[in-house]
Order: sequence, then C-alpha cells, then structure tokens
Amino acid sequence: MTDLQDPADRPNQPLQTAGATPAGAAPVMEMEASAPPRNQWWDVWEQFRTHKGALFGLGFFIFALLFVFVGPLIWTIDPQYIDIRARNTGPSLAHPMGADQLGRDTMARMMAGGQTSISVGLTAMLLALFVGTLIGVLAGYFKKLDGPLMRLTDLFLALPLLPLLLVIIMLFRDQLRAAFGPEGGIFILIVFVIGITSWMQTARVVRGDVLAIKEREFVLAAKSIGTRPSRMILRHILPNVMSPIMVSATLGIANAIITESALSFLGLGFPSDFPTWGRLLFDATDWLQQNPERVIWPGMAISLTVLSVNYIGDGLRDALDPRIRGR
Repeated sequence: MTDLQDPADRPNQPLQTAGATPAGAAPVMEMEASAPPRNQWWDVWEQFRTHKGALFGLGFFIFALLFVFVGPLIWTIDPQYIDIRARNTGPSLAHPMGADQLGRDTMARMMAGGQTSISVGLTAMLLALFVGTLIGVLAGYFKKLDGPLMRLTDLFLALPLLPLLLVIIMLFRDQLRAAFGPEGGIFILIVFVIGITSWMQTARVVRGDVLAIKEREFVLAAKSIGTRPSRMILRHILPNVMSPIMVSATLGIANAIITESALSFLGLGFPSDFPTWGRLLFDATDWLQQNPERVIWPGMAISLTVLSVNYIGDGLRDALDPRIRGR
C-alpha cells in the first residue's frame, strides 16, 4: 500500500524539491564561485622560482643591469679621464678595480663597457628574434614557402660564423663609420651582423611549433569561417608560439654578448677608446703578469652574465612547459 502522507508532515525527513542540492553543497559552490581565477603568468612564476639556477641567473642579471646603467650615476668618474699617477695600480679606495696603463679608472670603464656589451646583446637579440620568428611562421604556415625558407636556413647554418663576421666587418666598417660616425657606425654594423647570423635556431623551433598548431581544432575552425591568413597568424598562431620565442630570446642575448666580445677581443669590434668587456679583455692581455686583475674583471663579467642568461632561459623553458607546470 502506497504511503500518501504529505512530505511536510514528516518531521524527520528534510523537504527536497527537484533540482535541490544536498546539504553543504551550496557553501562549496559559493566558495568556488568566489575564488579568484588562476593567472597563467603567476603559475609560470611559481614554477620558475623552483629553479634555483634560474633565480640566481635572474638576480645576477638584474645586478649587472644596475651596475652598468645605474652605477655611473653613483661612480661619476669619467671612463676616459687619465690620471698618470694611478697608471697600472691595483685595487684601492680611489680605484676599487685598479687603473689601466694610462691611468683610467677600470671600474668606470667596466660600467661603460657593460653598457655597450649588454646593449649590443639586447639589440642583436631583437633583430635575430624578429627575423627568425618571421621566417619560422611563414615556413610553417605556408607550405609553398617551407622548402625555400628552410633551405635558406640550412645555408646560413652551414656558413662559418666567425670568418663571415670578420669579412663583413672588414668590407663595410669604413663606409658605416663615415655615414654614422666612428661609434654609431660600428655599433650598427656589429648589431646587424650578429643579428642576421643568429636567427636560424629560432626559425627552426618556431616552424616546428607552427606546423603542430595549425592542425589543431581551433585553427581549423577559424579557417572554416574564412579567416584571413594574416589574422590567423597574428591572432591564433603567434600567441601560441610565444613560449619558445621567449626562451630563444634569452639564449640570443648570451650568444650576442659572446660574439661581440670575441670580435672586440680580436681587435675588429669597437675602437680602443670605446670600451666594451671584450675590448677591456683584449687590452689587458699585454699586462697579464703585472696586473692579472685587469683580465679577471671583464672575464668574470662576460662569463657570469652569459651563465646567468642561460640559467634564465632554462628556467623559462621549464616554467612555460604546461606538462611540467601542471605537476
């Protein structure tokens, strides 16, 4: 016999209607609704800071930037000022890093040289990143351009880098100096030469990612509604390949600093009165036995800066990988 008693007359059983949630569910839903959305860049930082080497690299790179760009505001000695009485002296209160053979303050020249070396690294990296990203996206998205652009990339990879740099600098150095001055001309030439010979790895990495991304559902859906290729690349593909581009950017800075230092060490970079870390290292080799610290300062600056940038790149690679970040 069916119990036809009114549910309201049953005191020991709670009244439930269609669509009602169990007891305690509503507060949980309210808590979930009020929780702030997760920020992707915060997740990247959380993963990045677990990499001890990357944190060290970031800290030292910030210190190097402050030393070379903010330091001259505190240590106001002119890097070209000559104090004959201090020539070839070691570290002292007046000259914490010593003085060179002409009596110029080594710390002031380290700051000025760091400005040039880091500026060359950043500018050349931007040029290489632009060229590499452009060629990689075009080769990955347009099938007809893939073959020619990748053979061009292979051609640049097969060229001996350092002899090519030396030949280009020897051919165009005088013309650019006459057009832009002795300092501006050589700066433009070195940045262009380093940037135009450093884009190949970025192009290959970006091309591989574009080939994978353009076969995904959201790209195919955008194609089905007639999205133009330019809009497809800028709005859908390029934002999804930013992770390898950022990693390539950090490695490009290190490569540009090393290349500029090598050119300056060989005497084909900036003029002797325009200090860079590589030029300071070259000028100090003749005084290695008398003043070994003159070799140590620029050598440590180059090595630690390049090492710190490489560690930052490793940390970014791990932090931007969703498979690692989701662990």
